Amino acid sequence: MPIKLKRIYDEASKSDGMRILVDRLWPRGISKERAQVDEWMRDISPSNELRKWVHEDPSRWAEFKRKYFKDLREHEEALDVIRKTAKRKTVTLLFAAKDEKQNNAVALLEYLKKPK
Repeated sequence: MPIKLKRIYDEASKSDGMRILVDRLWPRGISKERAQVDEWMRDISPSNELRKWVHEDPSRWAEFKRKYFKDLREHEEALDVIRKTAKRKTVTLLFAAKDEKQNNAVALLEYLKKPK
């Protein structure tokens, strides 16, 4: 399943395939033209409350993922769009977070890779 992660602030490239923004808020300081987003799936991003909760204390990462995964179960239809697209071409999940190891796109990719 060719699904990649990339900060939205990094240059877009042809190898990104379908570019999907998975943040609830549009990233600051980036135009829609520069972002080159094919789809913005804000419904599969964490709630504002959950996002702020983990941002306050990164040591909550494991608990964040547990809560986020529970929420994602309600969006399987949207997630199946990503899975089906990834069978045909590369999908790049875009995120704005500075932390490239602990962010919602990392958690989302982990969830997508789990067997259903």
